[in-house]
Amino acid sequence: MNTYTLGIDIGSTTVKIAILDENDRLLFADYERHFANIQETLADLLEKAEKQLGEMTLCPVITGSGGLTLANHLEIPFVQEVIAVSTSLQKMAPQTDVAIELGGEDAKIIFLSGGLEERMNGSCAGGTGAFIDQMATLLSITPEEMDELSLKHERIYPIASRCGVFAKTDIQPLLNQGARKEDVSASIFQAVVDQTVTGLSQGRKIEGKVLFLGGPLFFFKGLQERFAETLKLSKENAVFPSWAQYSVAIGTAI
Repeated sequence: MNTYTLGIDIGSTTVKIAILDENDRLLFADYERHFANIQETLADLLEKAEKQLGEMTLCPVITGSGGLTLANHLEIPFVQEVIAVSTSLQKMAPQTDVAIELGGEDAKIIFLSGGLEERMNGSCAGGTGAFIDQMATLLSITPEEMDELSLKHERIYPIASRCGVFAKTDIQPLLNQGARKEDVSASIFQAVVDQTVTGLSQGRKIEGKVLFLGGPLFFFKGLQERFAETLKLSKENAVFPSWAQYSVAIGTAI
C-alpha cells in the first residue's frame, strides 16, 4: 500500500487538503467550505481522495487558524501557517520576490528577496474573504456575481475595508444615490487591495515577481485585476498559480 503525506489546512471558512508522494509531487488537492462542520468536511475530502487514488496510508500534518484544536485531538503534528506558506513557495515558486495570501479572515504578505520578512493582519477580518462575502450580501448578490460585475466597472469609489461596519457606511449612500453595482463591486475589491497593501507592506515596496495565493485571489478575477493594476505589475510579474488555493496545505505536507 502506498504511503503519502497529507497536508490539512483548516481555515476560518474552508478546509483544504493536499496529498503528496515521496518526491513532493502533488497527487490530489481539494477545497470545501466547512460551515463549522470541520470534521465532517475533512472526512468528505478524504473520501474523495480515496476514490481517486485508491486505498493508501497517509502521514497527516495540520495547519490553519482552526487546526490546532483538531491536531491536539487527533494527536498529529501542527505547523504554523506562515511557515507552511513559506515552505510551499520555496518548493513550488522559488523565484518569487513577494507573496500575498488572502484567506477567509486573515491576510499575509511574505517578502522573500532582500531579507525574509513575514507580516500578517490582526484579529479583524477587514480586507479578507469574509469581508468580500459581507459586502456581496449588502449588494444582494453572490460573491461570484460581484466578481463578474466588477470586471465591467467604469469608476472606483473610496471605500473603507478596515471594518465591515465602516464599509457599509460608505457603500449604502452610494447605492442610495444610484451608483452602478459594477462600480461599487470593483470599489469593494479596491478596498481589499488598499487594506492589504497599506496595512501590511508598511512602506516596504511590493515589487519584482509577486505571487498571489489563497481562495479569494484564486477565484475572483476582479480582485486579481485590482491588485495587478494598483501595484503596477506586468503580466509576467503578477503570478496567479493554479495551486493558489492549496498553497498552505501543500506547504504543510512538505
